[in-house]
Amino acid sequence: MSAQRTGPTVHSQLTRWRKDGTLRRMHDRLREHAREKEGREREPSAAVVDSQTTRATGVGGPGRGFDAAKKTFGRKRHILVDASGLILLAYIHAASLHDTVGARQMVEATPMAALPRLELVWADGGYTGPFAKWLEKERGWRTEVPFHRQRQAWRYGLEERPAGFHVLPRRWVVERTFAWLSRSRRLARDYERLPETGVAMIHAAMSRIMLRRIA
Repeated sequence: MSAQRTGPTVHSQLTRWRKDGTLRRMHDRLREHAREKEGREREPSAAVVDSQTTRATGVGGPGRGFDAAKKTFGRKRHILVDASGLILLAYIHAASLHDTVGARQMVEATPMAALPRLELVWADGGYTGPFAKWLEKERGWRTEVPFHRQRQAWRYGLEERPAGFHVLPRRWVVERTFAWLSRSRRLARDYERLPETGVAMIHAAMSRIMLRRIA
């Protein structure tokens, strides 16, 4: 088959699987098998949430904005991962939206029956306040901000303030997942015209990672 015909055929199949949910269902089934292989329950009881701002390319498309904190024009990738870094939810929105707005949109786009065992969500301090109260009211998911042991002691005046960089418990897991995704060339930047296609690429990249684990 010629290159001219292969491209449109692959893209049309990806679009079909994205629209009918096939790619998402395959991803979720692989996650269940990967968790079982690790000796875990199929459905998680705890998760970690965070976002990553991705620089836009010249492709164009809706849902883009400027992240003033990162000085970057593009989109944000919001993900919710389990304790081992496997993706539970993925959502892409304009970089100009606050993290709590994007996280709420991600949760609202998820059916109520999804993630039936989830009880606890670890996050940074930006997700506390109104968002945490809304999340517990709407889904029954409690939000907790993990701190490094020394920093926790410093906050309560038990030790001096620790110097230097410290890996925060739990939250490093979601950062590692972003690093995994960034190894995929298609996810190195925001190349997609539609945010939904970007989410499909996240599911495809994560499916490949989980297949390696299972095999």
